[in-house]
Amino acid sequence: MKLSNKAYDILKFIDIRVLPALLTFYGIIGATLNIPYTQAVLTIGAGAIACLGQILGISSNNYYKDKEN
Repeated sequence: MKLSNKAYDILKFIDIRVLPALLTFYGIIGATLNIPYTQAVLTIGAGAIACLGQILGISSNNYYKDKEN
C-alpha cells in the first residue's frame, strides 16, 4: 500500500497530534460529566490510533524499500 507524501503527512499529523488530543479531551469531559460508555469510546479510539499508526508504518517501510531498489 502506497500513499502520496501529502496524504502520508496529513495522516501522520492526524494520528500523532489530532486523535490523541481529541481522545484525551473526550475522556476528561466524559469522566467529568459521567457520560455513558466513555471507557469503551476511549478503548476503541486508542485501537484506531494504533491501527492507523501500523498502516502508516507499513506505508513508510514500502516507500523506503522502493527507494533502495
